[in-house]
Amino acid sequence: MRVALIAAPFIAVPPADYGGTELFVAQLAEGLQKAGIQAVVYTNRESSVGVERRWIYEHSEWPIKSQERAWARELNHTSWAVRDALESCDVIHIQSLQGLVFSRFVERPFVLTLHGPHDATSSECFAHYPEVHYVAISQAQARQETMPKLRTIHHGIDLRLYPVVENKQQYLSFIGRIAPIKGTHIAIDVAQRTGIPLKIAGQVQPINREYFEKKIRPHIDGKLVEYIGPADLRGKNELLGNSMAMLFPIQWNEPFGLVMVEAMACGTPVLAMRGGSVPEVVQEGVSGHICRSVRSMAKRLHNLSFDSAAIRRYVEENFSLDKMVAQYVSLYKEAANK
Repeated sequence: MRVALIAAPFIAVPPADYGGTELFVAQLAEGLQKAGIQAVVYTNRESSVGVERRWIYEHSEWPIKSQERAWARELNHTSWAVRDALESCDVIHIQSLQGLVFSRFVERPFVLTLHGPHDATSSECFAHYPEVHYVAISQAQARQETMPKLRTIHHGIDLRLYPVVENKQQYLSFIGRIAPIKGTHIAIDVAQRTGIPLKIAGQVQPINREYFEKKIRPHIDGKLVEYIGPADLRGKNELLGNSMAMLFPIQWNEPFGLVMVEAMACGTPVLAMRGGSVPEVVQEGVSGHICRSVRSMAKRLHNLSFDSAAIRRYVEENFSLDKMVAQYVSLYKEAANK
């Protein structure tokens, strides 16, 4: 079997720092190859994923400066990729709405993984393509959709890339987009309430620049609150692995939250606000705590007691790359046989 994995052309696969979808595509592609499934990734030329790669755009373009230009580029990239994949692939796996419309014109099974939050306009569009196989990345996300061919497959990660750190240091970590819905300001509030230093890593996108300048920058002093910018895999491992806890104080219905799994893979507990996928990812008292408020999150930090090895085992049992790959292989075979 040969599978086309079509990613947007804006971020390399795997990403240098920001790019959860691109990390997913990279690890899935290499996992498929290991499982005996040929994978070809449609991306940009800067990508280094260890399978066959194809592209028409040379360079990454992130953050996006013009939505109109980005839409046109992704549409052009995706239409070319679908046409090219038709020549040799048995299944076409897309990651965004743009690719969906091309399923009408080709005789190949399509799989679409839903990476973003529920959106009524997108769901209305999905209803016109009932023959496509859809993958929700959490049960919370799946409950908001009604497509007939819908299943849930949790993300998994290559655990070899995430070493466990047993001896933690006395600081908190936050990794993610610097945005109101991610709760960066709440993480700072927790640090101020507890007096425990907080290290923040993440990208400030243009749309969130004002939020960063007004709500985040005034608190950055290099002592209690430190901002280190975007983090690559090495920096992420160092930040998460040495941290006594990662804060995930989201203010929306998180579709999955891959960084929670990455932190737990390093043996670091996650303290998260309840929302979307969080109860599916964090096991209360085993891999972290699910908190109701800033006050309860701060209170939990005063009596933190977790076994790093046990947290790692929890990830191995529930969010391994092998488990995710096996579920996608099963889906591809089912789709190709119908």
